[in-house]
Amino acid sequence: MPVFLAVLAAVIIIVFVYGIVIYNRLVGLKHAVSQAWSNIQVLLKQRHDELPKLVEVCKRHMKFEQDTLERVMKARSRVFQAQHQGDMARLGRAEGELRQGLANLFAVAESYPELKASRSFQHLESRITELENTLADRREFYNAAVNVNNVRIEQFPDVILARWFGFQPFELLRFEAEAIRDVELGRLFD
Repeated sequence: MPVFLAVLAAVIIIVFVYGIVIYNRLVGLKHAVSQAWSNIQVLLKQRHDELPKLVEVCKRHMKFEQDTLERVMKARSRVFQAQHQGDMARLGRAEGELRQGLANLFAVAESYPELKASRSFQHLESRITELENTLADRREFYNAAVNVNNVRIEQFPDVILARWFGFQPFELLRFEAEAIRDVELGRLFD
Protein backbone atom coordinates (compact mmCIF):
# COMPACT_ATOMS: atom_id res chain seq x y z
CA MET A 1 0.00 0.00 0.00
CA PRO A 2 2.75 2.58 0.77
CA VAL A 3 4.28 1.96 -2.69
CA PHE A 4 0.93 2.55 -4.33
CA LEU A 5 0.49 5.81 -2.40
CA ALA A 6 4.03 6.90 -3.31
CA VAL A 7 3.38 6.18 -7.02
CA LEU A 8 0.01 7.94 -6.86
CA ALA A 9 1.59 10.98 -5.17
CA ALA A 10 4.35 11.03 -7.81
CA VAL A 11 1.78 10.89 -10.63
CA ILE A 12 -0.24 13.70 -9.06
CA ILE A 13 2.89 15.83 -8.65
CA ILE A 14 3.95 15.17 -12.26
CA VAL A 15 0.48 16.05 -13.59
CA PHE A 16 0.41 19.20 -11.43
CA VAL A 17 3.87 20.32 -12.60
CA TYR A 18 2.95 19.54 -16.22
CA GLY A 19 -0.21 21.64 -15.78
CA ILE A 20 1.88 24.53 -14.47
CA VAL A 21 4.20 24.25 -17.48
CA ILE A 22 1.25 24.26 -19.90
CA TYR A 23 -0.36 27.21 -18.12
CA ASN A 24 2.87 29.22 -18.20
CA ARG A 25 3.33 28.51 -21.91
CA LEU A 26 -0.23 29.67 -22.62
CA VAL A 27 0.39 32.86 -20.65
CA GLY A 28 3.61 33.41 -22.59
CA LEU A 29 1.80 32.97 -25.91
CA LYS A 30 -0.96 35.37 -24.88
CA HIS A 31 1.63 38.00 -24.01
CA ALA A 32 3.56 37.36 -27.23
CA VAL A 33 0.40 38.23 -29.17
CA SER A 34 -0.07 41.36 -27.03
CA GLN A 35 3.52 42.39 -27.62
CA ALA A 36 3.22 41.85 -31.38
CA TRP A 37 0.03 43.93 -31.41
CA SER A 38 1.72 46.67 -29.37
CA ASN A 39 4.51 46.82 -31.96
CA ILE A 40 1.92 47.29 -34.69
CA GLN A 41 0.17 50.00 -32.68
CA VAL A 42 3.40 51.96 -32.31
CA LEU A 43 3.95 51.89 -36.07
CA LEU A 44 0.32 52.74 -36.80
CA LYS A 45 0.60 55.72 -34.46
CA GLN A 46 3.79 56.90 -36.18
CA ARG A 47 2.18 56.60 -39.59
CA HIS A 48 -0.99 58.23 -38.26
CA ASP A 49 1.12 61.21 -37.19
CA GLU A 50 3.02 61.43 -40.52
CA LEU A 51 0.03 61.34 -42.86
CA PRO A 52 -1.34 64.82 -42.07
CA LYS A 53 2.12 66.23 -42.75
CA LEU A 54 2.22 64.47 -46.10
CA VAL A 55 -1.25 65.68 -47.01
CA GLU A 56 -0.34 69.25 -46.03
CA VAL A 57 2.78 69.19 -48.22
CA CYS A 58 0.74 67.76 -51.08
CA LYS A 59 -2.01 70.38 -50.69
CA ARG A 60 0.51 73.10 -51.43
CA HIS A 61 1.32 71.54 -54.80
CA MET A 62 -1.72 69.49 -55.79
CA LYS A 63 -4.53 71.99 -55.97
CA PHE A 64 -6.78 69.80 -58.15
CA GLU A 65 -6.31 66.51 -56.32
CA GLN A 66 -8.34 67.20 -53.19
CA ASP A 67 -10.36 63.99 -53.66
CA THR A 68 -7.21 61.86 -53.43
CA LEU A 69 -6.06 63.68 -50.30
CA GLU A 70 -9.49 63.39 -48.67
CA ARG A 71 -9.61 59.63 -49.32
CA VAL A 72 -6.24 59.21 -47.61
CA MET A 73 -7.39 61.18 -44.57
CA LYS A 74 -10.72 59.33 -44.33
CA ALA A 75 -8.93 55.98 -44.57
CA ARG A 76 -6.50 57.18 -41.89
CA SER A 77 -9.45 57.95 -39.64
CA ARG A 78 -11.02 54.51 -40.24
CA VAL A 79 -7.70 52.80 -39.41
CA PHE A 80 -7.46 54.75 -36.17
CA GLN A 81 -11.04 53.89 -35.17
CA ALA A 82 -10.65 50.18 -35.95
CA GLN A 83 -7.30 50.06 -34.16
CA HIS A 84 -8.76 51.79 -31.11
CA GLN A 85 -11.66 49.31 -31.02
CA GLY A 86 -9.37 46.30 -31.63
CA ASP A 87 -11.56 45.19 -34.55
CA MET A 88 -9.16 43.20 -36.74
CA ALA A 89 -11.61 42.71 -39.60
CA ARG A 90 -12.35 46.45 -39.85
CA LEU A 91 -8.68 47.26 -39.39
CA GLY A 92 -7.78 44.96 -42.28
CA ARG A 93 -10.31 46.65 -44.56
CA ALA A 94 -9.29 50.14 -43.45
CA GLU A 95 -5.61 49.32 -43.90
CA GLY A 96 -6.38 48.18 -47.43
CA GLU A 97 -8.18 51.43 -48.16
CA LEU A 98 -5.30 53.44 -46.73
CA ARG A 99 -2.72 51.46 -48.68
CA GLN A 100 -4.71 52.02 -51.87
CA GLY A 101 -5.10 55.71 -51.09
CA LEU A 102 -1.38 56.16 -50.45
CA ALA A 103 -0.51 54.30 -53.65
CA ASN A 104 -2.90 56.58 -55.55
CA LEU A 105 -1.43 59.65 -53.85
CA PHE A 106 2.15 58.67 -54.69
CA ALA A 107 1.16 57.80 -58.26
CA VAL A 108 -0.67 61.10 -58.77
CA ALA A 109 2.29 62.95 -57.23
CA GLU A 110 4.33 61.84 -60.24
CA SER A 111 2.39 64.43 -62.26
CA TYR A 112 3.67 67.25 -60.04
CA PRO A 113 7.43 67.78 -60.56
CA GLU A 114 7.54 70.54 -57.93
CA LEU A 115 6.02 68.20 -55.37
CA LYS A 116 8.36 65.33 -56.26
CA ALA A 117 11.32 67.71 -55.93
CA SER A 118 10.20 68.97 -52.53
CA ARG A 119 12.48 67.77 -49.73
CA SER A 120 9.54 67.59 -47.36
CA PHE A 121 7.62 65.34 -49.75
CA GLN A 122 10.65 63.15 -50.39
CA HIS A 123 11.28 62.79 -46.67
CA LEU A 124 7.65 62.01 -45.86
CA GLU A 125 7.28 59.61 -48.78
CA SER A 126 10.41 57.79 -47.67
CA ARG A 127 9.30 57.75 -44.03
CA ILE A 128 5.81 56.44 -44.83
CA THR A 129 7.19 53.82 -47.21
CA GLU A 130 9.59 52.70 -44.47
CA LEU A 131 6.72 52.54 -41.97
CA GLU A 132 4.60 50.55 -44.45
CA ASN A 133 7.38 48.00 -44.93
CA THR A 134 7.94 47.70 -41.19
CA LEU A 135 4.20 47.33 -40.63
CA ALA A 136 4.11 44.49 -43.14
CA ASP A 137 6.86 42.72 -41.18
CA ARG A 138 5.10 43.33 -37.87
CA ARG A 139 1.79 42.06 -39.26
CA GLU A 140 3.60 38.87 -40.16
CA PHE A 141 4.97 38.54 -36.60
CA TYR A 142 1.56 39.31 -35.14
CA ASN A 143 -0.22 36.73 -37.29
CA ALA A 144 2.46 34.15 -36.48
CA ALA A 145 2.02 34.78 -32.74
CA VAL A 146 -1.77 34.58 -33.10
CA ASN A 147 -1.49 31.34 -35.02
CA VAL A 148 0.79 29.72 -32.43
CA ASN A 149 -1.54 30.85 -29.62
CA ASN A 150 -4.68 29.64 -31.39
CA VAL A 151 -3.18 26.27 -32.24
CA ARG A 152 -1.92 25.71 -28.68
CA ILE A 153 -5.24 26.49 -27.04
CA GLU A 154 -6.91 23.91 -29.30
CA GLN A 155 -4.34 21.12 -28.79
CA PHE A 156 -4.73 18.41 -26.22
CA PRO A 157 -3.95 18.62 -23.29
CA ASP A 158 -3.52 22.43 -23.50
CA VAL A 159 -7.18 22.83 -24.48
CA ILE A 160 -8.24 21.61 -21.04
CA LEU A 161 -6.31 24.30 -19.18
CA ALA A 162 -7.06 26.92 -21.85
CA ARG A 163 -10.80 26.42 -21.39
CA TRP A 164 -10.53 26.12 -17.65
CA PHE A 165 -8.63 29.41 -17.33
CA GLY A 166 -10.50 31.22 -20.11
CA PHE A 167 -7.74 31.61 -22.71
CA GLN A 168 -9.35 32.91 -25.92
CA PRO A 169 -8.23 32.76 -29.53
CA PHE A 170 -7.09 35.98 -31.20
CA GLU A 171 -8.21 37.17 -34.60
CA LEU A 172 -5.70 37.21 -37.46
CA LEU A 173 -5.08 40.52 -39.18
CA ARG A 174 -6.29 39.76 -42.70
CA PHE A 175 -6.58 41.87 -45.80
CA GLU A 176 -9.16 41.80 -48.52
CA ALA A 177 -8.03 40.70 -51.99
CA GLU A 178 -8.46 44.31 -53.13
CA ALA A 179 -6.06 45.50 -50.45
CA ILE A 180 -3.20 43.21 -51.40
CA ARG A 181 -3.53 43.60 -55.15
CA ASP A 182 -1.02 45.85 -56.91
CA VAL A 183 -2.21 49.29 -57.88
CA GLU A 184 -3.02 49.71 -61.57
CA LEU A 185 -1.13 52.91 -62.31
CA GLY A 186 -2.56 53.32 -65.80
CA ARG A 187 -6.06 53.53 -64.34
CA LEU A 188 -5.05 56.49 -62.18
CA PHE A 189 -4.18 58.72 -65.13
CA ASP A 190 -7.17 58.02 -67.38
